[in-house]
Amino acid sequence: QVQLVESGGGLVQAGGSLRLSCAASGRTFSRGVMAWFRQAPGKEERAFVAATRFSVGITSDSVRGRFTISRDNAKNTVYLQMNSLKPEDTAVYYCAGKDGGTATVSQEYEYWGQGTQVTVSS
Repeated sequence: QVQLVESGGGLVQAGGSLRLSCAASGRTFSRGVMAWFRQAPGKEERAFVAATRFSVGITSDSVRGRFTISRDNAKNTVYLQMNSLKPEDTAVYYCAGKDGGTATVSQEYEYWGQGTQVTVSS
């Protein structure tokens, strides 16, 4: 059984930093894509944040320059370093995984974690 378990969320003031982790078990994603999405309060859509495949990372326009995605294949873990956080970054952050090429659409991801809450106060 494949499991993705996120950790590292919490409450932080605007301008602060958090580091999210997502540990995968049950299979390896070393040749696949691991990504982060977020779902803001009152929104139905899970919006793309960042993804990495073969150590190449991409980020959405809204977080570029502030968030960095990285992965440790030996630990089967992906990270999201979030700096200069803003109140609009408040959301539940989900880790996701898939085989094949990088995608920014949530529907293309097969594996999901349970989510971790990030709250940024102003």
